[in-house]
Amino acid sequence: MSSDFFQNLPPFLTAPEKDCVSALAASLQWDGAQAQRIGKAAAETITAMRSAKRKAGGVENFFQAYSLSTQEGIALMCLAEALLRIPDAATANALIRDKVAGTKWIKTQSANSDWMLRMAGMGLSATRSTLEGPMARLGEPVIRKALAEGMKILGGQFVLGQTIKEALQNAAKLRAEKGYLFSYDMLGEGARTMADADAYYAAYESAIDAIAAEPRAQAGQHPGISVKLSALYPRYSFAQEALCVPALTKKLGDLCRKAAAANICLTVDAEESERLQTSLKIIRNVLEDITLTGWEGFGLAMQAYDKRALALARNLIAIAQQTGRRFQIRLVKGAYWDSEIKKAQMKSLADYPVFTRKAHTDLSYLACAKELLQARAFVYPMFGTHNAYTVRAVLEMAGPDKSGFEFQRLFGMGDSLYDLILPAENVPVRIYAPVGVHRDLLPYLVRRLLENGANSSFVNKAFDPSVAPQLLAKDPVESALEKGGLPHPSIPLPRDIFSDRQNSKGVDLDDALSLRQILRQMGSAFEWRDTFCASIIDGRMEKTGNLTDIVNPADKGERIGTSYSANADLVDKAFVSAARAFPGWNATPAKNRAVILNQIADLYEENRAMLMSLCVREAGKTVSDALAEVREAVDFCRYYAARGIEDFDENGRNLSAYTGESNKILLQGRGAFACISPWNFPLAIFTGQIVAALMAGNSVVAKPAEQTPFIAQAAVLLMHKAGVPSNVLHLLIGDGLVGETIVQH
Repeated sequence: MSSDFFQNLPPFLTAPEKDCVSALAASLQWDGAQAQRIGKAAAETITAMRSAKRKAGGVENFFQAYSLSTQEGIALMCLAEALLRIPDAATANALIRDKVAGTKWIKTQSANSDWMLRMAGMGLSATRSTLEGPMARLGEPVIRKALAEGMKILGGQFVLGQTIKEALQNAAKLRAEKGYLFSYDMLGEGARTMADADAYYAAYESAIDAIAAEPRAQAGQHPGISVKLSALYPRYSFAQEALCVPALTKKLGDLCRKAAAANICLTVDAEESERLQTSLKIIRNVLEDITLTGWEGFGLAMQAYDKRALALARNLIAIAQQTGRRFQIRLVKGAYWDSEIKKAQMKSLADYPVFTRKAHTDLSYLACAKELLQARAFVYPMFGTHNAYTVRAVLEMAGPDKSGFEFQRLFGMGDSLYDLILPAENVPVRIYAPVGVHRDLLPYLVRRLLENGANSSFVNKAFDPSVAPQLLAKDPVESALEKGGLPHPSIPLPRDIFSDRQNSKGVDLDDALSLRQILRQMGSAFEWRDTFCASIIDGRMEKTGNLTDIVNPADKGERIGTSYSANADLVDKAFVSAARAFPGWNATPAKNRAVILNQIADLYEENRAMLMSLCVREAGKTVSDALAEVREAVDFCRYYAARGIEDFDENGRNLSAYTGESNKILLQGRGAFACISPWNFPLAIFTGQIVAALMAGNSVVAKPAEQTPFIAQAAVLLMHKAGVPSNVLHLLIGDGLVGETIVQH
C-alpha cells in the first residue's frame, strides 16, 4: 500500500477555519434548488414527528425541558457527571445541596407530559423541598440514594442492556417490530492498565460469540460490534506508537478474524483527534491483512467536526479503490467537541483541529456524505445522525438508487425521526446500542448530555413548539457561508484565550511533522550549547571556584559540561552590586519593567528549542515535560507583566486605591532579593521567582539547583538580552553551601 496515504492530513490541523469552509463549499457545489427541496422535506418531516400519534421519546422531551441553557439543565449535567463516581456520602450530600436546592424543577407541564419528564420534575422538586426543610439531615441518605438511582435511570435510557445477553434480548424486540439493525458498543474506554485492557478484550470476544449465536432475520442483515482502541491498550497514544501500533494491530486483527468467521461487522470507533494518525496506522495494517480478504464487515468511524474529515474520506476511498477491499465508513458529526476545544487551548495550538461553528460541522458532514455516496462501489457509508435535515440531504444526494448505504442512530435517540423514515424509505437503519454496567456508563452519558442538551442541538429543539420547523430545517450551507466561514467570535484562537496577555506558544507533539521539526531543532540547538557555565556578576562570567561535571541524569554516561562553583567573595560581590542597583531599578516605571518581562517571554519562545534541549539533557525531562517547562516560564513572564501594570499608572500609583497624593499606593520593591530554585522545575520556577521580584522593583541574586546550572545560565543571558540591567540580576552557581551563604545575606 502506498505510504503517501494520509500524508496530506496534518496541514488541516492548523488550517484557518475560513479556508476549510471555503474548500468544503467548493467541493459540495450546493445547488439552491436542491437545498430548497431538502429544506421543504425536512420541515415536513419535523412537522410529522411533532404530530405523530406516538409521542416523542422520554429522553428527547427531557432534553427539551432541561437543556443546558437552563439552570436546571446545568445542575443535572453536574450531577450526572459527578454523582456516580463520588465515593463518600458527605461530598455527595454537598453536591446535591449545591446543584438541586437552588433550582426550580417543576416545569410547566401538561397532563400529557411523558413519564420521564413528570417524574424527574416531581422527584427533583421534592428533593429540593426536603433539603430546605427541617427533615434535611434525616432525609439526606434517602435523597442521595434516590438521585444516584435517578442518574442510573437516565443513563439506562441510553443503554440497551447491562450484559450482551440482555441487550440481544431487547434488540430482538425492536428488530422484530420495526426492522432495525444493531451495532453493539461494549461500554468502556481509556484502559489504564493491561488488566483493564484484557478485561475489555475478553468482553469484545464474548460479545462477538453471543452476537454470532443469534439467529438472523434475513440474509445479508449482519449485526455489528463497535470497538474502541483506547479500551484495548493502556498506552494508546502517538508518543507510544512503537508499542501500541503492533500491539493493537494484533488485538484488532484477532477480533476482526473472529468477527469475519461469524459474518458480523466490526467498526473501530472514532476517538480524540490527537489519536487519529495513530489509529490510521493500525487500521491500514488491518486492511493489508490478507487473512481478512473477502470480508466486507470491517469499518471505521470518522467525525465531521474534524477539519481533516473530507481529506480523510478521500484517502479512505482511494485505499479501497487501490486494494479492492470494500469496507464500511461510519460518518458522525463528532462526540468530543468540548474536550477538543479545551485541549487545543491547553496545548496552545495555532488553531483548533475542529470547527467552532455547528453550521461548519454540518457543511463538512454534507461534503463528506457526498464523497462517500459517490464511492458506494468501493465503500459502504453509514450515516449517523438524528437531524431531519441531514437525513433528507443524504437521501437527496443518494439519488434514485437508495442502495449501498445505511443510517445509524443512538439507542434512546432519534426514535421519532427514524420511525417515520424506516417504513417510508428503502434504506436500512441501524441502532448503535451501548452495552454495559453503570460504572462504565459515565463517559458515554456525559457525551450524550453535552451533545443533546446543547442549545444548538436538533434533538433539543425538535419538539419545541416555539421553534418553527422551517427554522430547524434551515440550510446549513447557507448558515455557514452567511458568516463568511469565520470561526465563532466567542471562541478565540488558543493563543488569544487570555484577555490581558498572550498564551504561550505550544507544539502539537501528537502530530508527526510537528514532532520531527521540534526534535530536529532541539538537536541542532544542543550541539551549539556552551560547554561550561559559571556565575554571572554584573554581566561577566566568573570562571573561579571548584569545577563540577554536569551529567545527564537519564544517561549518566553523557556529560553536559563543566560548571564553576561560586565562592563567598562572589556572593558578596553579587549582593553589593544588587543593593546598589536597587534604587534605580525600583524607580523604573512599572510599564517599562513590564515591557522587559514580555521581551523575556518572546526571547524564551524564540529560543524554545535550545531551552527544551537543555531541559531534556540536563534535567532528564521528557520532550513533552520540557515543552511544558518552557511554556510555564513564558506564562510567568507575561502573567507578572500583566498583573504589575493592570491597576497601576506609569508612575506606579495604584489606580484602584488612589484617592489623593497623601495616601497614594506605589508598586514598590523591598531591596535585593535572593531567589533559590529547585531542580525539578529548573526553568519555570527559576524564572517565576525572578520575574515576580523584578516586576515589583526588586534587584535579584539567583541561584539554581546545583544539578541544572546550564539551564539557569541560558535563562539569565536571555533576561539580560531582553533588557534586565546586568547589575540588577546576578547568577550564582554552586551547591548547598553556596545557598547557605546566600541565605545569610
